[in-house]
Amino acid sequence: MARSSINQLTTMPVSRNDEARLIALCVSPETTLRDTLKVIDQGAISLALVVNSERKLLGTVSDGDARRALLRNAGLGDAIQGVMNTSPKVARADEPEGRILDRILAQHLRQMPLVDAAGRVVGIRVLDELVKPATRPNWAVVMAGGLGERLRPYTATVPKPLLMVGNQPILERMLRQLRTHGFERVFVSVNFMADKIEGYVQDGSAFGLQVDYLRETSRLGTAGSLSLLPERPDAPIVVMNADLLTELSFSSLLEFHREERAALTMCVTTYEIQIPYGVVEAEGSRVRSIAEKPRHTWFVNAGIYVLDPMCLDLIPRAEPLDMPSLVQKLLTRGDIVASFPIRESWLDIGQLHDYQRAIMQSFQDPSAGRE
Repeated sequence: MARSSINQLTTMPVSRNDEARLIALCVSPETTLRDTLKVIDQGAISLALVVNSERKLLGTVSDGDARRALLRNAGLGDAIQGVMNTSPKVARADEPEGRILDRILAQHLRQMPLVDAAGRVVGIRVLDELVKPATRPNWAVVMAGGLGERLRPYTATVPKPLLMVGNQPILERMLRQLRTHGFERVFVSVNFMADKIEGYVQDGSAFGLQVDYLRETSRLGTAGSLSLLPERPDAPIVVMNADLLTELSFSSLLEFHREERAALTMCVTTYEIQIPYGVVEAEGSRVRSIAEKPRHTWFVNAGIYVLDPMCLDLIPRAEPLDMPSLVQKLLTRGDIVASFPIRESWLDIGQLHDYQRAIMQSFQDPSAGRE
């Protein structure tokens, strides 16, 4: 069944709003991963429903399912038949709402499709719509203590996190983004020009946040400054560099971290290099193959992490430790370190040409930096 034929499905006895939502969320097994990702993004609940021509539920594709497929090098043009979860958790449409909510909470789900006696999808229940969370329990830590040497002369008198993109400093954009995603408590690690950063952000109330500071008296690295946290948190911590512009879904990231049962999850993005010559593979004096200007792609560290609170036990107090070293400690212990591929926009502005690119993009987007 083609993606376009979803709109011709027989209507079910549901409300008009539910019907419209279901049509928007449904895909067929032959739908490409690329088109399914569009459905997931546009539906705003991180899920696509895989159905047949009678709208019988065949499976689901979550945001996490899609990202794991990308990590397995699945192509965007591949059909989702090999990606979908063929045994999704569902509820009967005639179940009481309270019982559905209890099942969603007990199984740590974000949403649950509703089916009739024939297994046809007739609705969907989303946790955030059933109960409004009071606050996200996770803390966020923003690493803002870097010297910004690669961004001189811009950083000669202004710390890198306060450089402007559009009509907002980078750090303000990041803090407002965290608040939009439900974070309420944020720690900012400071060192270089700390007084300027603290003077601008203050207690964070201007951004709807409680902001405290991890004040480095010496350079501690991306993991070392976490030893300055005043207490051990109860939930995983999001740690990110202060020189990033991204539209990352933090809900999807935290859900992925939980699903993977990881001690640490590292966000990754793709980096591609094209060799400008024909690459020759030889055996002795004999040429075996030649590839003209081949491209090579790797996953690289994107500077955003989720750490289980137990990771803090591996960080020595007030001693330098970078995040790759912490990752290696975890791997040596046999702990799970997961990689979360960023498929949203992402830009590291740590270098001069990247910052200039961010400035140019903000001029092209008239909404950049606005509330």
